[in-house]
Amino acid sequence: MSATAKKARILVVDDEQSARNGLEKLLLQEGFTVRSEADGAAALRCAADFAPDVVVTDLRMPQMDGMELLRHLREQDRDLPVIVTTAFGEVATAVAAMRAGADDYLTKPLDIDALVLAIERAIERRALRVETENLRRQLRERDGGGLQGLLGTSPAMQQIYRTARQVAGARATVLLTGESGTGKGELARAIHALSPRAREPFITLHCAALAESLLESELFGHERGAFTGADRLRRGRFEQAHGGTLFLDEIGEISGTLQVKLLRVLQERCFERVGGSETIKVDVRLIAATNRDLAKEVREGRFREDLYYRLNVVHIELPPLRLRGRDALLLAEHFLQRFVEENHASIRGFSERARGKLARHTWPGNVRELENAIERAVVLCDSEYIEAEHLPFESAPDVQGGVRIPGSTLAEIERHAILSTLDAVDGSTARAAEILDISVRTIQYRMHTYGRR
Repeated sequence: MSATAKKARILVVDDEQSARNGLEKLLLQEGFTVRSEADGAAALRCAADFAPDVVVTDLRMPQMDGMELLRHLREQDRDLPVIVTTAFGEVATAVAAMRAGADDYLTKPLDIDALVLAIERAIERRALRVETENLRRQLRERDGGGLQGLLGTSPAMQQIYRTARQVAGARATVLLTGESGTGKGELARAIHALSPRAREPFITLHCAALAESLLESELFGHERGAFTGADRLRRGRFEQAHGGTLFLDEIGEISGTLQVKLLRVLQERCFERVGGSETIKVDVRLIAATNRDLAKEVREGRFREDLYYRLNVVHIELPPLRLRGRDALLLAEHFLQRFVEENHASIRGFSERARGKLARHTWPGNVRELENAIERAVVLCDSEYIEAEHLPFESAPDVQGGVRIPGSTLAEIERHAILSTLDAVDGSTARAAEILDISVRTIQYRMHTYGRR
């Protein structure tokens, strides 16, 4: 059980004294803070004072039953998790309570392990909803500025936000690296929005989408008559971005000839249009991005070393979604709300199976793949909740690296998490510690106990 769950306050509501007292005792033994009440009216008064994290209530009670209590609790706090309990033959009533907003239901006699698990899940879901709303509020408060389009509470993303804010005010060139779909373009926009150049143009160019001759013209512009079809003067992206920021995506795809010309612009802040002789000076902040390993490209002779060092003044590497922990579910909730609004759908959320499928997927296409998956799911969903079958990818197996969930101990899961993360970051204990939100010393100690160096 997490430390947060152990400190959680639980309100138990049941008109049967023996059941109420027994459940209170068991939950106290599990480390929770517990209050209990015999009816719904008393529970409402207690909730106002006790501020429970979870309410566990029986459905059949005199005066105010569990359904009415649920409705009143929702009026007081729409995010308060409520778990209902019912007799074995009254499952239909429990399902009705779920439709009315209950988080879970259990049949009597209660299994304490199942109840503790339900409580922990309810607390985690509420924490996720709170995180999502806090991020939305922060974005609204920034009134369009700040780190637009970027969401995530993982330690790796928090570090990226800090770095972006630090470098935004400088003129230094920034090199963004990471797998396709990790949000390099959004980060470039965020850096521009935080910079003194925010009111000036933000110009983008995808270098891999054009042939060399067209790319040169797009970058530097051309004079009238410079080539067949050039019937008028055209300003290039560098001129368009004067005073602002130029974002060159997939910079690793440009030819050696263009690398030389780009190097000159970075060194001298000037260039000539294609077919022209006039030297044009520009004030442009350059942000470049690539999913290639440019250092390796330099070693293998495909990318100029001097240009690489000009670009790599500030280097920010965006982590893949599979290494961002709960960010995948946080982003999924964000995209769900957006596409529900765009499609005027009446979808309330994800089912537990769908959430599990989202959490297990390795996301080879990263945030872009996740966004597309949620849009497709919203379009295909014909019920109140997104189900696993609405998500357009295969579930990852429950067994990963010899770890079965459920079925493995916490020590086995921890070992798998540490070793697989170290493999993903090429053995860097500092990167692994940042991703797992633990200290480097802890990783080093665990590696010693695993017999690994």
